[in-house]
Order: sequence, then C-alpha cells, then structure tokens
Amino acid sequence: MGKTCDMISDSGLPPVRRVVTGHDAQARAVFMADDEFPTRRIPSGDAAFTLLWTTATVPADNNDETDGRLREAGLTLNQGSVIRVVDMLPGGVSPMHRTNSIDYGIVLSGEVELELDDGVKKTVGAGGIIVQRGTMHLWRNPSATTPARIVFVLIEAPPYLHDGQPLPEDKPEHR
Repeated sequence: MGKTCDMISDSGLPPVRRVVTGHDAQARAVFMADDEFPTRRIPSGDAAFTLLWTTATVPADNNDETDGRLREAGLTLNQGSVIRVVDMLPGGVSPMHRTNSIDYGIVLSGEVELELDDGVKKTVGAGGIIVQRGTMHLWRNPSATTPARIVFVLIEAPPYLHDGQPLPEDKPEHR
C-alpha cells in the first residue's frame, strides 16, 4: 500500500491514482490500497487503457476480497462491472461497436466525439458525462495534439430489444 508510480502513461498523461477501502477484523473502515497505474497503449493504437476495478456480479458483493483490478475482464465483464480509464490518443478512433451494458463515460480532460451508427456526432469536453445505453457507436479524439482522458464505468445490462428481438453485441476484440 502507498506504492506510487513514477511512470508516465503511454498517452503522456500522468498515471491514475486508485484508493481502495475495506474493513479490518473489527469491521472498521481501512484503506486497502493506494497506488497508481499508467495507461498503456492497446494493440489498435487508438487509445491507452488502465483497468482500475471490476466486480464479478451485479449487484456487487462487498464481501468479495479479490482485488478487482486482478480479475480478467474484456471490454465488459459478463454479469459484472468494470471501471477503467481510457486515454484516447490524438486523432484516435475506436471501432464501431455495441455492448450489452450501460456505460457511464466521464470526460476528465480534452474532448471526445461520440458518433452513432447513423453518422450523427456529439462532442463532449472536460466535465461532460455520456450515458451510453447499448447503442452502436464509436469514440474519436478530434484533437491532433491533445489526448482525451475518460473514465468509463460499464455495468452489464440485458440487450436492447427491438420489435421484441435482442440486438446483438458487436464487440471489437479485447484489446
């Protein structure tokens, strides 16, 4: 605990600090972890990720003592939740995709453009929050020079039903 990281993220932004609480043997609140993690470039090259925590179930189980960062997670976690930091690199564009989750995207710095499958786009700057509800979409950093840092919380959800039929997931390979 208390470990710090002098490494810079692959995006050039500082590492992300994570503080985790829990309980001691007398059920008092304690700090379980205080550490930093840099974001690391994913194979597609459009972004750098760091996973901060996952839960194996929704609702979450606060009696699960697993360090949520160590749980294997893809883009989402089947039956669970994920929080990660994504640094969209300048000019970076994600693939068009859909997940069976509700996603909360909180833009911490820079700008991110959200494009839907019909080509309609919205740009969201620092302090903006995106609620992504199982739609086909892609993310783009419109800046040629500045990374955009976004916190994403993804919670499993049933697929959206259109005319009574579930829309299929369309996930890029785990990157």
